[in-house]
Amino acid sequence: MAEASATTRTEHDFLGEKLIPAHAYWGVHTARAVENFPISGTLVSAMPDMVRAFGFVKKAVARANSELGVLDHKRASAIMSACDKLVGGQYHDQFVVDVIQGGAGTSTNMNANEVIANLALEKLGYEKGRYDILHPNDHVNASQSTNDVYPTAMRVALWSAIDRLLASMATLRRGFEAKATEFQDVLKIGRTQLQDAVPMTLGQEFLTYAVMVGEDEARLQEARALIQEINLGATAIGTGINAPAGYAELACKYLAEESRIPVVKAANLIEATQDTGAFVQLSGVLKRIATKLSKICNDLRLLSSGPQAGFGDIRLPPRQAGSSIMPGKVNPVIPEVMNQVAFEVIGNDMTVTMASEAGQLQLNAFEPIMGWSLFKSIEHLSQACLTLQTHCVAGIEANHELLAKRVRESVTLVTALNPIIGYEKAALIAKTAIASGAPIAEIAESLGIMTQAEVEALLVPDKLTQPLRLVA
Repeated sequence: MAEASATTRTEHDFLGEKLIPAHAYWGVHTARAVENFPISGTLVSAMPDMVRAFGFVKKAVARANSELGVLDHKRASAIMSACDKLVGGQYHDQFVVDVIQGGAGTSTNMNANEVIANLALEKLGYEKGRYDILHPNDHVNASQSTNDVYPTAMRVALWSAIDRLLASMATLRRGFEAKATEFQDVLKIGRTQLQDAVPMTLGQEFLTYAVMVGEDEARLQEARALIQEINLGATAIGTGINAPAGYAELACKYLAEESRIPVVKAANLIEATQDTGAFVQLSGVLKRIATKLSKICNDLRLLSSGPQAGFGDIRLPPRQAGSSIMPGKVNPVIPEVMNQVAFEVIGNDMTVTMASEAGQLQLNAFEPIMGWSLFKSIEHLSQACLTLQTHCVAGIEANHELLAKRVRESVTLVTALNPIIGYEKAALIAKTAIASGAPIAEIAESLGIMTQAEVEALLVPDKLTQPLRLVA
């Protein structure tokens, strides 16, 4: 038998007794999980949204249980007070289980039950561990199973995290919009397949990036709508065993009130308990966002390459020395960090996909790794968007002189002459210009096709960067 001391207390489960640190709000079930899952070294406390979500869920079900007579008012009130502390950011350090764990999240649920029970016991004037007064399972976990509580908490937590990502994406989109306005009259040569194409404005190029981000904000909002559907009240497999009639509807109603998140009870709780399709959908949207942001950052690195031997269309703000051996070298470190976040998110999507596919029968046991993968993707994308805007996009400058020179000298301008002089003459100008290296305006005049002044008059954005306005 385990001997308690001034610094420990004895707790037991059906496997036997364990000594628990006297100061700990967690108990025997949490202690076993800490021993069983020394995997990542990252604890559930690293997901504050998840801890707060458990506070919301456990408070909502305590309200429902109290109203339906499952819990007496005194215990329910103490439990709800403890939950308020978690929601307020307190005692998150007591969530000590590894984020990667077996058991479909049971260890995290039991960690929450024990912390809430011991906080409630203190509220009632009792010492930690007096489970004969208020029990983690019998009272805090009444009418519940890990199988409905854990996925519900995941959805509540993801909703909050997505809110931050949407805000970060909106900040980045507005940054690109501001640059689009700033560069709206800056002509440049567009490129396809890394080869010179036709003229455009630098503003058009940056507006494209704003539109790309805006489109994905809309997709993310759509994916978030799917996680509003919860299986709270399903208990073990969706049949609602051990929960009183009317509990599911009441618990969902109170959760929406407490969290201010528009959660709704799933139409079929058995289906909702085993189906993780909403997580796959969300992960796929995060991959889409990551892929497009990475493409944008590839562009920024190309457009700023140089400063002497590269594209040099734009200048990125210098953030740090770029080399330990090459003095004066500055690298595009901010776009590079976004690229790396994108690689991570794409890998996380594969993890979520495989974990979802691996579900069996009435439950998917792998929601902990899905949750951890999704939270990492969302949090890292959120921070990367803000970093990209603050430390890169906001300070981008156009290389006006170089861009203007390239437009004047570019053979691609003959494309704009096609409607005026025809393809054959335009091709002759291009061929001669390429052979001689002279500007097309000089070549056009020397061939007697157009004067230099007529060619120069075309070198303005409204003639080179939008469809022709034909007058009958």
